Amino acid sequence: MDEPDAGGPGLSRAEKTAILNRLRRAQGQIGGVLKMVDEDRDCRDIVIQLAAARKALDRVGFAVINGSLRQCHTGNEPVDVERLKSIEQLFVRLSGLDRERLGD
Repeated sequence: MDEPDAGGPGLSRAEKTAILNRLRRAQGQIGGVLKMVDEDRDCRDIVIQLAAARKALDRVGFAVINGSLRQCHTGNEPVDVERLKSIEQLFVRLSGLDRERLGD
């Protein structure tokens, strides 16, 4: 596996390429939604495309968080607790969970 960029989200080149491809796909889906709204297409079709774009973006977010977690804990080095808390907050924000349900 390629080494991640220092200070970045901890993604290898292959992971970064996959994420960029997923983002481009989501960009195309959003473009399709714009066109569908402009053409007064059926509400159901629009919502299906929005859900697909959201799912693609969610997967990108979780891939970025996963890379950050891997970078944060690389083996024998001490764990940066503040960084882990920050990543946890990103996960909570992305997942839509509220902190009260997590027990904080």
